[in-house]
Amino acid sequence: MGHTREIQSADIVQTVSRLFREATYFLGDDVLEALGRARDNEESPVGREVLEQILLNAEIAVQESIPLCQDCGSAVVMLGVGQDVHVEGGDLYAAVEEGVRQGYAEGYLRKSIVRHPFSARDNTRDNTPAIIHTDVVPGDQLKITVMPKGGGSENMSRLTMLSPSQGRQGVIDFVVGAVDQAGSNPCPPVIVGVGIGGNAEKSLLLAKESLLRPVGEHNPDPELRGLEEELLRRVNALGIGPQGFGGRTTALAVHVLDYPCHIASLPVAVNLQCHSARHKEAVL
Repeated sequence: MGHTREIQSADIVQTVSRLFREATYFLGDDVLEALGRARDNEESPVGREVLEQILLNAEIAVQESIPLCQDCGSAVVMLGVGQDVHVEGGDLYAAVEEGVRQGYAEGYLRKSIVRHPFSARDNTRDNTPAIIHTDVVPGDQLKITVMPKGGGSENMSRLTMLSPSQGRQGVIDFVVGAVDQAGSNPCPPVIVGVGIGGNAEKSLLLAKESLLRPVGEHNPDPELRGLEEELLRRVNALGIGPQGFGGRTTALAVHVLDYPCHIASLPVAVNLQCHSARHKEAVL
């Protein structure tokens, strides 16, 4: 029998609150480095100027402790719950929701969630409910990853169910087409998250999870790495450029995750992340 480790719900509240504020104010070093490289390599003068402004915006956000973007997103939370963890003092999900509530209030982050999606659309006023994905994993730790996901980029999500015969080329055509149709809407330069396989909802989740990989880190799977490199070349050849003003930097990276699927299926999902590629994680 493994030992059970207790984690206080109050610590979860505090951690979720802190992570959302940090994610919204501080862009990751991986993204800043990628933006800097893009600026140095961008041939379009307007595109280069836009990238310069994005980097300046990131500096101001840190100095002033203000959000990188006025859209502080849906509160997406991914939990890796060790099977030997026991949450004391309250419900796990209630603690996450309270952390979102406190983080968005104390951080002066915009509240963007409406309760009745197709009718009254009244604002919940605290950015809850969060969108929570939970994995039960070995061990006695709780990993919390937060992703404030902006509406503009999320609106450009796409799912298709290809026939297996369409294969690798079908995947490429669909992903490049999705970025092309999105144009300037997702605030490029984007990170293109791609999920292939599983079923409809699994592929969408894979696409979102792929966005958590550090920009510039190679895919450990050689076949997927080759696909990512080809997709990045094709996407940047579209010429959409930074904020849609033209140039070679439409995407900073393409990240692909795959999963086994049914013999009759080839699901492919695209989830775009805007240049404010915000996510933070902590382990309790």
